[in-house]
Amino acid sequence: MTEKLILEIDGPVATITNNNTAKHNAFDDDMDARLFAIFDELIATPSVRAVIWRGEGKNWSSGRDVAAIGTNVTDMTHHELMTRGHKGIQKIWELEAPIIVAIGGWAIGGSFQRALMCDIRIAAEGARFMLPEVNYGVIPDTGGMGVLYEMCGHGLVSDMVLTGRVLDAQEALAHGIVSRVVAPDELDSTAKEMADKIAASPAVTVKLARRVISHLSRPPVRTSMEDELIYQTFLNKSEDFAEFRAARAEGREPNYRGS
Repeated sequence: MTEKLILEIDGPVATITNNNTAKHNAFDDDMDARLFAIFDELIATPSVRAVIWRGEGKNWSSGRDVAAIGTNVTDMTHHELMTRGHKGIQKIWELEAPIIVAIGGWAIGGSFQRALMCDIRIAAEGARFMLPEVNYGVIPDTGGMGVLYEMCGHGLVSDMVLTGRVLDAQEALAHGIVSRVVAPDELDSTAKEMADKIAASPAVTVKLARRVISHLSRPPVRTSMEDELIYQTFLNKSEDFAEFRAARAEGREPNYRGS
């Protein structure tokens, strides 16, 4: 069986590759567990000085593999599952090595939010970004709203979250969501060049520079994620979400009551 998430370490540079190409690199529960284990391994490997996170195939990640939702039997509540997910992705904050995300094709939903939690994002021409959660009766719940608000302000994050609009690579560059846009065939080499440059810099200097940046950006993101945990748990039990699911199953227009 092909490994859906691959970690390769080459000297001071590690590369994480999303490799679920049959599902456009959508994440399932097993991939989540593997990702969080990779973060643990990188935390325990101080010789790694920079990390590249890329996707095999045409898309970086299409988000959550909806076909896999509910297929894993667990005794955990929705709140407990979300808490596990938050703790897992926040391991990014424990890494000494910065993460460069090299995005080609689509970056959607929770996967896009995970990219936003990283240090640097670069995009190939033609890359597209989307937060479609509201169209499925829920809210983004992986820290992305807080990061986008810090980057872009109220207007863009409201537009992306409330309408599910698609953002292209050039718009993402203009808003600071990505720092570079390159030709698709230059994406991996550009990420490697950036990682090599970071890895060649004094380790303590990189660590302290990142600490300054994290002190500026992390507190409001952490607060936002705490809100997401509470509100998403409520939404999962709400009458409107039950009506959303019933209307979809019955092929009719929903009648929302705001509760």
